Amino acid sequence: MKSVTILNHPLAADHLARLRDQSTNPHEFRTTVARMAMLLGVYATEDLPQRDVLVQTPLAETTCQTLAAAVSIVPVLRAGLGMVEPLLQLIPNASVWHLGLYRNEETAEPVEYYDKLPLEGASDVALVLDPMLATGGSIDLVVRRLQRWGVADIRVLSIIAAQPGIDRVVRDFPEVKVYVAAVDPTLNEQSFIVPGLGDAGDRIFDTPSHG
Repeated sequence: MKSVTILNHPLAADHLARLRDQSTNPHEFRTTVARMAMLLGVYATEDLPQRDVLVQTPLAETTCQTLAAAVSIVPVLRAGLGMVEPLLQLIPNASVWHLGLYRNEETAEPVEYYDKLPLEGASDVALVLDPMLATGGSIDLVVRRLQRWGVADIRVLSIIAAQPGIDRVVRDFPEVKVYVAAVDPTLNEQSFIVPGLGDAGDRIFDTPSHG
């Protein structure tokens, strides 16, 4: 799967162990999610287009490179909010657009409830942030919405994915790049990733788990 990048890095493995551990408290979980998001962000942006600019240093004029693409950060509410700030630190000029989805506990399917994307002026690159890629249903909705907006380059950043979800995204959207720290083998009867790390949104915001 050429469109899927799995982080093979000691720091990612260390952070992932903390995130999987059920004894990790909410504060440490949030900060670790942020660190992992920054690692994913570095990998996901390594081939962004650049342009040359002339810069005057204190000693001489030199040619440097700056980003040549308009980048949007698209967190999937609510869990994706925990990944926004690290990406803004990397790309301070990026715009942030929110898409709200919630999980129907009876069907395990995503339901869209918030969409403030503009009708025109699509960015060149959209970085979709969602800590968990389980069934792939949420990503399906987000990618289709971004495509209707006109985004040509869509990249998904997730901390953990399930193999069925990855397979669905690769099958339906072969042009979309996916960056994850781990791909777990399966989903349980409630469509939660196994072994996973529980409900990322509940653990980030310290709310009662539904799983």
